[in-house]
Amino acid sequence: MERLQKVMAEAGVASRRSSEKLIASGHVQVNGKTVTEMGIKVSEHDEVVVDGVPLHREAHVYYLLNKPRSVITSAHDDKGRRTVVDILKDKGIEERVYPVGRLDYDTTGILLLTNDGDLANRLMHPKFEVEKAYIAKVRGIVNNNDLKQLRVGVKVKGRVTKKAKTRLIETDQKKQTSLVKLTIHEGRYHQVKLMFDAIHHPVIKLHRESYGPLDLHGLQSGEFRELKPDEVKLLKKMSR
Repeated sequence: MERLQKVMAEAGVASRRSSEKLIASGHVQVNGKTVTEMGIKVSEHDEVVVDGVPLHREAHVYYLLNKPRSVITSAHDDKGRRTVVDILKDKGIEERVYPVGRLDYDTTGILLLTNDGDLANRLMHPKFEVEKAYIAKVRGIVNNNDLKQLRVGVKVKGRVTKKAKTRLIETDQKKQTSLVKLTIHEGRYHQVKLMFDAIHHPVIKLHRESYGPLDLHGLQSGEFRELKPDEVKLLKKMSR
């Protein structure tokens, strides 16, 4: 038996807190009866319905994808563009999975996909500060002062970013470009690109090489693998 809001979150309906609001406002039925109080527990034999739609519970799966360029980080796209979920479906993955967070259309690299909505919501919550490392090819020659600004924090859309880690990998004087590793634990929209814009070094190419304890070792662009049990345990432990 598990709490109703936890079951809803794990099924990907909403976060636990948002699920509690749905329960309290009368959107949820258990075995045909509307429930509004907290603390109710359900088993796999109970029928849970949210806004008239039966809750579909399936075994949790966790996949790690090396996202290629020109692919949408979404379960579907209204414009018919290829999505990260399409990559898994093409290889026979039938579970209904969703990406954890997002990578831009032209950004490559590590991306977690799962049907464990509760874990996904916790990993994306800023409170748990999951580290994400990016390799950015940017215009111009990045200097120590630029790196210091990124480490201390730059203003992005009226807010100063949290402290980050930086490393200058290489510069190309002829092409006037730099390769920089940036590690952050925030996940605002276009954050990495906007941070480099703030120091006047716009991003040319962007690749995410790690997510928390996970990396892309052994995965070529467009390839994916299932997470090992100990990797799943580690993700759950770090997001408690």
